[in-house]
Amino acid sequence: MELTADIVVIGSGMGGATFAHRLAERGLDVLVLERGHRLPKEPENTSPEAVFVQRRYKPDDTWYTVDGTPFAPGVHYVVGGNTKVYGSSLPRLRERDFEETVYPTAVSPAWPFTYADLEPYYVQAERLYNVHGSAAPFEPWRSEPYPFPALAHEPYVAETLRRLSQQGVHPSTTAMGVDLRPGGRCIRCGTCDGFPCRWDAKSDAEICALDPALATGRVRLVEGAYVDRLVTDGSGRVSSAVGTVTSAEGVDALTVRGRVFTLAAGAANSAALLLRSDVANSSGLVGSRYMMHNNTHIAAIDPRRTNDVVFQKTACVNDFYDDMGDGYPGGTLQCIGKVQASMMKTHATRAPLSVLKPMAARSMEWLVMTEDTPDPANRISLDSAGRVTVSWTRTNYDRHELMLAKARELLKGAGYVAIFEQRFDISMNSHMCGTAVAGEDPSASVVDRDCRSHDIDNLYVVDSAFFPSSGAQNPALTIAANALRVADLVPA
Repeated sequence: MELTADIVVIGSGMGGATFAHRLAERGLDVLVLERGHRLPKEPENTSPEAVFVQRRYKPDDTWYTVDGTPFAPGVHYVVGGNTKVYGSSLPRLRERDFEETVYPTAVSPAWPFTYADLEPYYVQAERLYNVHGSAAPFEPWRSEPYPFPALAHEPYVAETLRRLSQQGVHPSTTAMGVDLRPGGRCIRCGTCDGFPCRWDAKSDAEICALDPALATGRVRLVEGAYVDRLVTDGSGRVSSAVGTVTSAEGVDALTVRGRVFTLAAGAANSAALLLRSDVANSSGLVGSRYMMHNNTHIAAIDPRRTNDVVFQKTACVNDFYDDMGDGYPGGTLQCIGKVQASMMKTHATRAPLSVLKPMAARSMEWLVMTEDTPDPANRISLDSAGRVTVSWTRTNYDRHELMLAKARELLKGAGYVAIFEQRFDISMNSHMCGTAVAGEDPSASVVDRDCRSHDIDNLYVVDSAFFPSSGAQNPALTIAANALRVADLVPA
C-alpha cells in the first residue's frame, strides 16, 4: 500500500485526533495512521469482568523493565487511543505548572511557553470536548466560563463533601468531558471511568475530534497501520513513513509520503519510533525524562453508610495543589468512578468476592495524584531485539507520601474507618509523558516551543511526549489544547 498526503499524523488519540480536526478546519489534506481499529460497540463495553479481569480491549503487547521482566502496558491501540477508556477528567494545568517549581528533593522545569500562551486554546479545547465544570478555588484564571455547567453531585457524594468541608478544605466539582448537554447522549451510567462508552457520550478523541474531521472529506484514516520507521531524504527531512497495514485480508507493506509528519502515538511509542528511525535525536534525549505521575488509588470504607452512587466522579480537592502547608506543592485528590467488587479483585486477588462485594457497597474511591519530576535516568529505550524497555524509578515521592497522609486524615475525619491503597507501579503507566521534551535549547530538548523537531523541520510531536514536566493534573486537556496551538502553526 502506497499513500500520499500533505500532512501525515501517526496516532489517533487526544493529540493526533485534535490536531487533525484543526487542520481540517484549515482546509489541509491530512492522513491519520492508527495501528489499531475502531473499538466495537457490544455488551462487553459495560462488563467489569470483560474490561478489567479479561482485559478485553488491551492490546497483545509486552514491554520490559531494564532487567528483562515483561509486563503488559496500560495502553490501548484503538481509534481514539486511550481516550476510549479514560475517565473523561479534563482539568487545566495550573499557571505554576508552566514555571520552574522547586521541591525539597527535585526540580520541575519550566515550559518554553506559558499558561497565558495556552489559555485561548484551553478555551477552544473545552468547547471541542464538551467540558462541564464551574469556577472553583485553586483553579487558574480563565478568559471564558466553562462551556457547560458542572455535573451535579449525587447525595452520597454531596454528604461526603459536606464532611470534608467541615475540616476546612474546599471540595469542588471535577471538569468532565461527557455529553450532558440538553438532549445529549450521556445517561450517567456506572460504567464510564475505565470503560468504553456504548452511547458515544464520553468526550473521547474519536467522537469529538476525529469523526467530525473525517466528515469534512479533508481527513482520511487508515486503521491497522503500524509505522515501523521514518525515512529521511538527502536534505534531512522526513520523506516517508514505512510499516505495515493489518486488515481482515492479511498484512501488507505500507509506505506513506508527505510534506509534514506528526507523531501522536503516545509518549512511549512516539519515542520508540524515533529511536527505531534514528532521527531527531542530536540531543540524545529521545526517550529520556519519562514521567507518569505518582498515583495511588484509595478505597475508603464506612461500614455505616451504603454507597448508592451511580456516577461518582464529580468531585475533587485541590487545597494542597500549590502548598502542603510547608511552602511546597502537593497534589490533587479526585473521585474516580465507582469500583465494583470484580474490579477490586484485579488488585485484591486473594480476597473472595463474597468479602469484596460488601466492601464495594460501602466504599468510596479516590485518586491521589502528585508530580513525577523528570529524571534523565527514567527513560524509554529499545533492547537488542527492538522491544520497548522502560527504566523508571519514582521521583519526588516524599510529596506523594505527604499527600497520601493528608488524604487519609481527611477521609478518616469524614467517617471512613478503613482505607485501602493501590499504588501505581511500572505497569499502571497512565499519564505517560516527557520522552521528547520541548525547549528552547536544542542540546537540552528534542522539539522547540512549537513542538517541531530541532533537527528536522517537517517533523512535529503533539502527544504528551513534549511535556517538559508532568504537573499533577490529568493531562488530556493540555494535550488537546497544545495540539490546537501547534496545528495553527504548521505552514500551509
